Amino acid sequence: MNFDFATRIDRRQHPTKKWQQYDEDVLPLWVADMDFRSPPAVLDALESRVEHGVFGYGGVPESLKQALNDWSRHHYDWTIDTAWQLWVPGVVPALNLAAMAFSEPGQGVLTATPIYPPFLSVADNVGREAQTFELAEPVTAGGPWRLDLEALEAAIQPNTRVLLWCHPHNPTGRVWSADELEGLARLAVRHDLIVVSDELHCDLILDPSQPHRPLGQLCPELADRLITLWAPSKTFNIAGLSAACAIIADDDLRRRFQVAAAGLMPGVNVLGLSASLAAYTDCEAWRQALLGELRDNLAMVEAHVSRWPGVTMSTPEATYLAWLDFRHSALADSPQQHLLEEARVALSDGADFGWPGFVRLNFGMPRSWLEEALLRLDRLLSD
Repeated sequence: MNFDFATRIDRRQHPTKKWQQYDEDVLPLWVADMDFRSPPAVLDALESRVEHGVFGYGGVPESLKQALNDWSRHHYDWTIDTAWQLWVPGVVPALNLAAMAFSEPGQGVLTATPIYPPFLSVADNVGREAQTFELAEPVTAGGPWRLDLEALEAAIQPNTRVLLWCHPHNPTGRVWSADELEGLARLAVRHDLIVVSDELHCDLILDPSQPHRPLGQLCPELADRLITLWAPSKTFNIAGLSAACAIIADDDLRRRFQVAAAGLMPGVNVLGLSASLAAYTDCEAWRQALLGELRDNLAMVEAHVSRWPGVTMSTPEATYLAWLDFRHSALADSPQQHLLEEARVALSDGADFGWPGFVRLNFGMPRSWLEEALLRLDRLLSD
């Protein structure tokens, strides 16, 4: 089937964070949602649900739970149970809820930087101690970022209780290796940590040689201390429909999560449930076409970045996000602000991820828009 990834859709017709944060002459390549229409099957499912006309309190259908079971088994060889699934209105709320459920006030919540900004606010949001460690930078320019297990263990304090992990990683695009993940699992067991694994981008693997391995599948020894967060939101561009799933195999952990959520976490949007079911059952052809489009867009980004003196990027193995290092460029002091003011292109500021001197570029958009943005950057950055 042929799918349309070329049409520019005017997102300013409706209030939208990505397109209305800046003036109309700015091209926004920052917030991590795409500018493609959602899959036709998702749109059809939503139309059918709207036609029903009643939007009272909904419930998670067993068909959706089974669809996620089937997706997990087929794509990741991970057998999960419908009883493990707790559907929630978003991954970010679930991160905060997990930190609150599995730690006490004043205990530590640990994460690696760079990391997408909501991770860094979790501890403060729930009255815990924020703890961080740094990922290992690429050995060579443009190489992969790495998990430094020694740095991770050194950062674990006697009061550390929860490790927030991002897999695949936002913003670097790393698909963590089995060795890295198994090392993380050993440390989690040794230091009695609860691990919250945000696997939101797992269905957006750009490098077929680096398949995603769910932490729960690769490291079954974590079953009594692991919360896996999945959602169709990024892959199928339905983030605004607020539907995600916490997969928790351990009965006690699942009960504690539910108790913490009582009265604080609303039910999942009924339209989000319908869209999620369609995404997991009828949209694989669209997803494969999307991946081809994103790989072509990534190649375009890499070609342009190669012409920018002092700027490097690690090729993302997953996601539609590129993490650009400007620290050795003429714009090292504040690259995001320079690019916004002088090129009229909005990127995400690396300082918000814990690493000043970097920017994150979202290439999940029609190629003509992406090319226009890159040409603007060329005029400012190229020799």
